[in-house]
Amino acid sequence: MRRRRLLNKDEDNDPMSVVSNLFDVAMVFAVALMVALVTRYNMTEMLSQEDFTMVKNPGKENMEIITKEGEKINRYTPSENQDSKSGKRGKKVGIAYELENGEIIYVPE
Repeated sequence: MRRRRLLNKDEDNDPMSVVSNLFDVAMVFAVALMVALVTRYNMTEMLSQEDFTMVKNPGKENMEIITKEGEKINRYTPSENQDSKSGKRGKKVGIAYELENGEIIYVPE
């Protein structure tokens, strides 16, 4: 009695089956990399439903203020030579300090 082969001969020689498996592996790797980067840079707030404000590079030339309100994320970059065409205007008006007890003190310039 002969045993039947479980696989069809056409399936054995199909080179495209390897490509589809590589695509699946690449997608799993990409999602894992995104999750790792979000957790590494403490950006889990971006995934939550809460509103927040974050200051990136505070007090430096390339400082950015990022706010999330609902589903909308806004970025603001203050600079000395604001472009009047962009409609973004602003300047540094003071410094805020947070004390050990959590109280914030604002010192105008």
